[in-house]
Amino acid sequence: MSKRKLTRQQTHRIQRIQDERIARAGKREATATAMLESGDLAVEEEGLVMAHYGTQIDIEALGGERAGQVFRCHLRANLEHLVTGDRVIWQASLKREEGRDAIGVVTALQPRETLLVRPDPYGKLKPVAANIDRILLVISPFPEPSALLVDRYLVACELTGIRPVILLNKADLITPAMAPLLDALLAQYSAIGYEVRTISAGTGQLQDLKDLIGTQTVVFVGQSGVGKSSIINVLLPGAAQKVSAISDASRLGQHTTTTARLFHLPDGGILIDSPGIREFGLWHVEESDLLAGYIEFAPFVGTCRFRNCAHRNEPGCALRLAAEEGKINPARLERFQVLRQNLERPQV
Repeated sequence: MSKRKLTRQQTHRIQRIQDERIARAGKREATATAMLESGDLAVEEEGLVMAHYGTQIDIEALGGERAGQVFRCHLRANLEHLVTGDRVIWQASLKREEGRDAIGVVTALQPRETLLVRPDPYGKLKPVAANIDRILLVISPFPEPSALLVDRYLVACELTGIRPVILLNKADLITPAMAPLLDALLAQYSAIGYEVRTISAGTGQLQDLKDLIGTQTVVFVGQSGVGKSSIINVLLPGAAQKVSAISDASRLGQHTTTTARLFHLPDGGILIDSPGIREFGLWHVEESDLLAGYIEFAPFVGTCRFRNCAHRNEPGCALRLAAEEGKINPARLERFQVLRQNLERPQV
């Protein structure tokens, strides 16, 4: 499958962004090197990335006398891009200058167990969060959930190797008219093995979610306006996440979270809140990856009469036959075809 061609304007924009990143990296490296060479740093210790702010990050100390404290740190330019949830090696500054926020240096990234990524409009993968145990996909009655968008999220989640849980938030807003549609949507996913939960941050009914999280590290994903920040406000009132109302005109969520942040729960769990997005493109994946993301297709993949079957009108298509026999949901197969067609045409 051919790669997407960029316009001259997009190419220039990408180059400008790269040049700016190189310049920032140079300044970052100079500052970090100066701190390392000054001799005013404590011994190396383990830390956890709480949030990322451009050239600086918040690190929580994981051991020693500084355990639990959060430090704003510089990072070495040669490090891989760090994200919330990363475990790192860092050194605290022994000398804090007036007006200086950064009081430490991150020197190394520890191996990641998992990494959640999402593509930017140019097909480049952007890391979102690391070392996640569960992905919580949040939907709600408003904005109205799109089955195609849910499928996109599920495929992306499957590619991380972490099975998601689908959370229907704002259960208190479900009207009798919309209940059958939402029930049918959730039934599609529970029928193929996905765990689904119904919660209501607005009424504080989140004990089921607390039990689900336990002591795990979880990340919320989902389009803007579904109530991810509201859920965190109930689980952790001290987090004081900003919540904005749904636009009455568009019913689209307003973007309120600007950077992924990590929060500790009283019972030992960890929440990572990632910036809301309305679209989750899959143009970075191959068709084989897309097929693998539709988990119920697995028994039939590779059994079509023709090796290059496009699963449309070809004779002997195992997927079409499975849909006709009710072994897979025909609507899911149709949505797979829509996503397949869009692999080369990202929504910019």
